[in-house]
Amino acid sequence: MKSHVMVKDVWKSFDQGRIEVLKGVGLAVQEGGIVALCGTSGCGKSTLLNVISGLEEVDRGAVRVAGYDVVNESTRVDLLRHHIGYVFQFHHLMPDLTLAENCLVPVIAAGGSRASGMDRMHELAEATGVGHRLKQRVRELSGGERQRGALVRSLMNDPELLLCDEPTGALDESNRERVFDLLLDLVRARGRTLVLATHDPELARRCDRTVRMRDGRIEDDNGA
Repeated sequence: MKSHVMVKDVWKSFDQGRIEVLKGVGLAVQEGGIVALCGTSGCGKSTLLNVISGLEEVDRGAVRVAGYDVVNESTRVDLLRHHIGYVFQFHHLMPDLTLAENCLVPVIAAGGSRASGMDRMHELAEATGVGHRLKQRVRELSGGERQRGALVRSLMNDPELLLCDEPTGALDESNRERVFDLLLDLVRARGRTLVLATHDPELARRCDRTVRMRDGRIEDDNGA
């Protein structure tokens, strides 16, 4: 099985090079793999997700997703619109829009129409338990409903790769379990690739593979 994500000797710093966050990181994730990135806050998990997605440019090194070079700007935009879904710790939904309007944003950004995304939106919303909340403005939803809505939005363009940065970190225990169950079910049912950053060892144990980071480096990889 070929690698869906390939990160090779990636370095990333901030503040004009004074703060090194990633220090020669290498990572390969096969198609359909479910990988947990673990480590304490500040170890580089979120930055690694951001360079895989193309939201952050690397200082040096190589990043490829589905065989495409993420360093190329036009490729990054295409990957984010059509091939990569991203779920953030804090949902990043627009509070004054309805949940439906938020979920349709990726479809429109990719050049589709509202009508073309309606059936998929309703299917995903029903699967995640927010079908009855689509007409509500985001500011009227509970935390769990917002995060499930963010999951729907991330899957609207049926991405082959889903990146999740502490997607249940802002939720209480009952909602955390519910959202994570939905996430795994949806990814496995569609045979998609998932890379998840989490500090929760219980969630990490439910993934196929755990990669531990420390001080900007891969410290341990039980799938290597």
